[in-house]
Amino acid sequence: QVQLVESGGGLVQAGGSLRLSCAASGSIFSITAMGWYRQAPGKQRELVATITSSGITNYQDSVKGRFTISRDNAKNTVFLQMNSLKSEDTAVYYCYADNYRKYWGQGTQVTVSS
Repeated sequence: QVQLVESGGGLVQAGGSLRLSCAASGSIFSITAMGWYRQAPGKQRELVATITSSGITNYQDSVKGRFTISRDNAKNTVFLQMNSLKSEDTAVYYCYADNYRKYWGQGTQVTVSS
């Protein structure tokens, strides 16, 4: 079992920045990748960014150059730095971890006002 606790969402004006954090606990040694999905009202959940256990990153095209995913292995925490936020980034952001199956955080709301 893996437990994920997210923090860092909130309300920000367009062009602003937010940093999301996701702390993992439990069976963390078998985690192969972590990252973030988001789900906007009326839309399907979509992958935003991932980082593997070896540090390889991948981003959705719409966030490339604006978002950066990183990890602190000592703290078992993954971060998503979001810059130049746009109204279309408004969504609930979910942290996930892959450990033979996918585990999910509780979600954190990000609202970007235009």
